[in-house]
Amino acid sequence: MAETLILEFDGVGEAEYYAVNSELGLDAKTGKGDWPKGMLAHAAGTADDGAFIVTEIWTSRADQAAFMQDRLGGALAAGGITAPPKVRWVPLLAYRLPGA
Repeated sequence: MAETLILEFDGVGEAEYYAVNSELGLDAKTGKGDWPKGMLAHAAGTADDGAFIVTEIWTSRADQAAFMQDRLGGALAAGGITAPPKVRWVPLLAYRLPGA
């Protein structure tokens, strides 16, 4: 079953988020670009306390680890994000898209 990844960043905002996406060749607004193998869903935004939260659903942790190794690590650094986020994995009991 798929797993949810929750990343919580301090000191990160929209500018850094869009810079990282640009480095990755992704347009989060339109959904166009070279999305990684195994990613089923991606959402991002700023929480009430100011933390920047990225939530993703992956087919496996191995697919996410390969993306981190091959592309995301370098894109984070290039986008000015050097501090590691708080990471939380949630093994899912269910994953459904409404109406699908």
